[in-house]
Amino acid sequence: MPETTGRVAVYLDFDNIVISWYDRVHGRNAYGKDRQRITDDPNDAEVAERLKQATIEVGAIIDYASSFGTLVLTRAYADWSSPVNAEYRSQLVARAVDLVQLFPAAAYAKNGADIRLAVDAVEDMFRLPDLTHVVIVAGDSDYVPLAQRCKRLGRYVIGVGVAGSTAKSLAAACDEFESYDSLPGVVRPTSEVEAAATTTAKGKAEPKSTAKTRRTRTVAPKQDDQSEATALLVRALRLGHDKADADEWLHASAVKTQMRRMDPSFSEKALGYRSFNDFLRSRDDVAALEESGHERLVRLQES
Repeated sequence: MPETTGRVAVYLDFDNIVISWYDRVHGRNAYGKDRQRITDDPNDAEVAERLKQATIEVGAIIDYASSFGTLVLTRAYADWSSPVNAEYRSQLVARAVDLVQLFPAAAYAKNGADIRLAVDAVEDMFRLPDLTHVVIVAGDSDYVPLAQRCKRLGRYVIGVGVAGSTAKSLAAACDEFESYDSLPGVVRPTSEVEAAATTTAKGKAEPKSTAKTRRTRTVAPKQDDQSEATALLVRALRLGHDKADADEWLHASAVKTQMRRMDPSFSEKALGYRSFNDFLRSRDDVAALEESGHERLVRLQES
């Protein structure tokens, strides 16, 4: 992680993150299907429950951004007259977030924040030359040019987006990318099978304590994600060995840094591992881990 003495600017495309998380919790395009019901009566019992299950943990995002240094400014862009967004106003203000009002040009538009957010961010970088880090909370590929411009202006760019709804090009354009799902304090959504199991086979509702337990179980990462992570590890190890002796042990931290350079979206926590060492142990068929002493060393397994 970069040193924590930085000065950080945070920009949240709030509509984007709310809608993306709703789709993550309730299934693909769920918000689009429920949009009219939410607009017509957000206080309807069923609608309110679905919104509650997909609540964004704003504090988790702000706390993560603060790990890079002092938060100089934090802005959230949305139509704050919308009942869905209005629910967050008090907690955002409590965290000193500046609420920027947007008025979408069309009711069907997913968000209208990209141009305003990008213009403000570039202006801030020239107005505040001491800014060292820029955190972009969004998932659209529209933000790729902004991330690239921030990097050209010498800022360290961190992206935060919802897994499955973030463009790979945006993750690649950042210096570092973190899945919202893996932030401390965020409860990852359950699988559809577990969600449906909140009622018993007899049709009786389960006790609230049981239902709550089911909702906090996490979805296992897709096998494709695991395979891609293994391939990324192998490439990073080979690059490390190319720069050193083929049989030389490499520092695990340096290997992780190289993996994040090649794929800023890599996160062992998003894959279900508590630490990078746990991730390495699970790949003992391709990577040998040396854990004696204070250092953790790794190298490609001998074939």
